[in-house]
Amino acid sequence: MDLDGIYRAEYGRCVATLARLLGDISIAEEAVQDAFTVALEKWDTPPPNPGAWIVTTARNRAIDRLRRESTREARHAQALLLYQPDEPEEVGPVRDDQLRLIFTCCHPALAPLAQTALTLRLMGGLEVPEIARAYLVPEATVAQRIVRAKKKIRDAGIPYRVPGGAELPARLPPVLTVLYLIFNEGYASTSGDLVRTDLCLEAVRLARALADLMPDEPEVLGLLALLILIEARRPARVSPTGELVTLTEQDRSLWNQELIAEGHALVRRCLKRNRPGPYQIQAAINAVHTDGPATDWVQVLALYDQLLARSSTQVVLLNRAVAVAEVHGPALALASIEGVDLPGYHLLPATRADLLARLGRTGEARAAYDEAITLAGNDTERTFLQGRRAEL
Repeated sequence: MDLDGIYRAEYGRCVATLARLLGDISIAEEAVQDAFTVALEKWDTPPPNPGAWIVTTARNRAIDRLRRESTREARHAQALLLYQPDEPEEVGPVRDDQLRLIFTCCHPALAPLAQTALTLRLMGGLEVPEIARAYLVPEATVAQRIVRAKKKIRDAGIPYRVPGGAELPARLPPVLTVLYLIFNEGYASTSGDLVRTDLCLEAVRLARALADLMPDEPEVLGLLALLILIEARRPARVSPTGELVTLTEQDRSLWNQELIAEGHALVRRCLKRNRPGPYQIQAAINAVHTDGPATDWVQVLALYDQLLARSSTQVVLLNRAVAVAEVHGPALALASIEGVDLPGYHLLPATRADLLARLGRTGEARAAYDEAITLAGNDTERTFLQGRRAEL
C-alpha cells in the first residue's frame, strides 16, 4: 500500500476542505495528520476514495477534540455546526477550497516568506527541511515563520476566502508566486524522486481556476501558459530507466502537443494585451523551446534580456547564461555569471561545471561538479551530475 503517495496526493486537498469546515488551519492540519495515522493502523488496502475517507475521519476527530476541549459555549456551537449535513454558504466567487486556502495564506498581513512557506507546507505537504532547502534558509527560520503565520491568521481573524474583485489585483503577486513554487517543487523536487506529478498537475489545475477567476489579467494567463508548456515536456524529462534527460537531448515526439498548442495560444493572447510581465516572458521563452524541431537560442536570449530588465534576479542571470553559451559560447557565458551569488543552490556550480568542461578546464570542472553533487538534494539530479563528472 502506497500510503506515502496517497499522503502527498491528498494532503493539501484534505487540509483545505477541513480548514473551510473548521475555520482554523492549525486544527485542520492536526486533524488530517491524525486521520492519516488512523489510516496507517486500519487500512490493509486503500478505500476507493482515500481523500473522502481522510476528510470524514479528520472531521470526526476534530469534533471529538473540540467537544473535549470546550470550556465555552462558542466551542460547543462550533463543534455542533460540524454535524450539519448541508455545505456552508460559499463566501468567495469560486468554489475551490484550495484556491481559498492559498489566498488566505497569501494575505498581505503575512511576511512574504511566511506566505510561501505556509502554502507549500499546507498545499504541497512539504516538510520543513524541504522548504528550508528550497529557500536556502535555516530550518528553524521556516518552522518559526509557519507557526507565526498560522497564529496570525487565527488571531487576526483573516477570512478564509477568495477576495472580491476589487481586492484581487493587489493580492495576486504572492498567489502567482506560490503556484509557481508548487509546480516547481513538483517538476524538480528538493528531495527524493525528481518529479512529483501530483504537485505539477495540482498547480496547473489551480492556475486554470485562477485564470477562470481573472481572465483579463495577463500575468495570470502568462503563469498558466508557463506551467502548461513546461508540463508538456515532462514525459520526456526522465528516461525509461530513471535518468534525467536534458532539454536538448529530449525526444520531442514524447512532448504533449495538445498542451503545447494551448500554451502557445495563451502566449499569443498575452502578446495582444501588450502588458508584458515576468511570467509572460518566461512563458514566451518556453514557447520558443517548444516551437519547431530545435530551440531558436537567439530568440531565447533576446527574451531573457527582456526578462532581466523586469526581474533582475540571480536565478534569471544564471538561466540567461545557458542561452549566452548557445549563442556566444561558454567563455562569455561563464563571465556573465562570475558575480552571481546563490549560496546552497546546486544549479550554479552545475552550470559553471558544464561551462568549464566545454572550455577544457577539466580540473576546475571536476571541483565545480563536486560542489554541485554535494548541494543537490534530489537523487536523480545527483546521479546525473555524478555521471557528467565521470565523463570528464
